[in-house]
Amino acid sequence: MLILFGLIVLFASIFGGYVLAQGKMLALWQPYEILIIVGGAFGAMVIANPPQVLRAIGRHTKYVFAGTGFNKTYYDELMHLLNAVFVILRRQGGRKTLEEHIENPADSALFNTYPRIASTPHVQNFIVDNLRLVLVESIETHELEALIEEEMHNHEVEMTRPVQALMTTADALPGFGIMAAVLGIVITMQSLDGPAGQIGTHIAAALVGTFMGVFLGYGVVGPLAAAIEHSIKYEMKAYELIKTSIVSHHGGTPPEISVDAGRKMLFGENRPSFTEMEGIISEKKQKT
Repeated sequence: MLILFGLIVLFASIFGGYVLAQGKMLALWQPYEILIIVGGAFGAMVIANPPQVLRAIGRHTKYVFAGTGFNKTYYDELMHLLNAVFVILRRQGGRKTLEEHIENPADSALFNTYPRIASTPHVQNFIVDNLRLVLVESIETHELEALIEEEMHNHEVEMTRPVQALMTTADALPGFGIMAAVLGIVITMQSLDGPAGQIGTHIAAALVGTFMGVFLGYGVVGPLAAAIEHSIKYEMKAYELIKTSIVSHHGGTPPEISVDAGRKMLFGENRPSFTEMEGIISEKKQKT
């Protein structure tokens, strides 16, 4: 995985360069300095954030390494589902049929045809809730779009809270490194009447504290926050696809053109061409 490759390059470059410059790795092992920096930063993060955000940090960190599942295959299946929904809506009595599906999606033959979507209940609920709005005959297209955008904005704000928490911690880590260095200098001053070697060891430990704070902040936690932000953007693309497709169809656009409007919201690496999308939808129709 690219993330692991990046970590290997990061550690190999910094610590490998240090060793090649005749540095001793054992000199960097300062457990008390690490305790001050990591423990202090973690404690501050716990103070600053509610439990939900702390749990979300752990969950999204796992996604960074294992993947969120929001990839081209997922988006293809999402387009399949939306097209099927729009086809139902255009049939005679389709509104009543769709209402039966969204009343209990867990038991719906329609939704159970798309296991990847069912495995992300928050996305499925987003679809179901907004299809309920579509079934409200008095709602105008611009009103529907405004309501969906407001929900998306709230969801994005909630999802990015772990990123903000980690970025704040990353910015604070160099400060905790300085704090550890200052405490190391205090210890050094207490040992001024000792042998020169002992004084040098204390100074080295203090400097390691500064290094660790900067390294963890800019080399580990900061990039981790950025990686989580990217994974969140891939998830938000699913919401954008849904919103654009539903709004387009509510405005009177045919099913395939409505799905195509949503397709255009995807990042290039996950966005099929219009011809590919037609083939995907046609293939699904044949299977069902």
